[in-house]
Amino acid sequence: MQFIRSFLFALFFYFGTLVVVLLAFPAALLGQWALSAVTHGWAHYHRWCAAILLGVQTRLDGVAPAGPVIVAAKHQSMFETIEMLRILPRPVVVMKRQLTDIPGWGWVARRYGVIPVDREGGASALRTMLRAAQAAKAQGRPIMIFPEGTRVPPGERPPLQPGFAGLYKMLGLPVVPLALDSGRLWPRTFVKRPGIVTMRIHPPIPPGLPRDEVERRVHDAINSLEP
Repeated sequence: MQFIRSFLFALFFYFGTLVVVLLAFPAALLGQWALSAVTHGWAHYHRWCAAILLGVQTRLDGVAPAGPVIVAAKHQSMFETIEMLRILPRPVVVMKRQLTDIPGWGWVARRYGVIPVDREGGASALRTMLRAAQAAKAQGRPIMIFPEGTRVPPGERPPLQPGFAGLYKMLGLPVVPLALDSGRLWPRTFVKRPGIVTMRIHPPIPPGLPRDEVERRVHDAINSLEP
């Protein structure tokens, strides 16, 4: 039964995503307001597909932050990468630079607002990342980052990547840690399981803390739902 539900989800969601991608190009030309409307409409469509076709619901524990903050989230599945576009107000997403180089899609992503990270790019890539981060702060938008750097299975607690501490120090913004347990229901395999994904938003951590302290506090908070 779950295979059938997962198949229907893939069919409806990815067909709808194709339509959204086609709409995103003219929306990007119209301006930020139009592209944001398309992007957040896509996130709500994903929420509908997950709830109706897969039986996956979201329980939000805490209040979503607004304004210029760094939201540091656990990363266990594709689910939260889209769900957080619905929960947060127009977040700017920290992502691998290679994704922003995809023809067409990369141009739309940059128009929406992303912070490209190239771990092999040296000083030039670092300057590009910092400029994008400063622009997001100036616009008053939250910055969404997965500080562990990649998806991890439930139960794993890898150390934070150094890019997080660099952004924290440079931007001087509070950090809002976000824990989640999506990996229980949304593994990398095709078949998903029904249930409730908990997303726990912790109180903000103030700016200006020493690197060891902020990394420890963020690491503990984003892993607070781990068994």
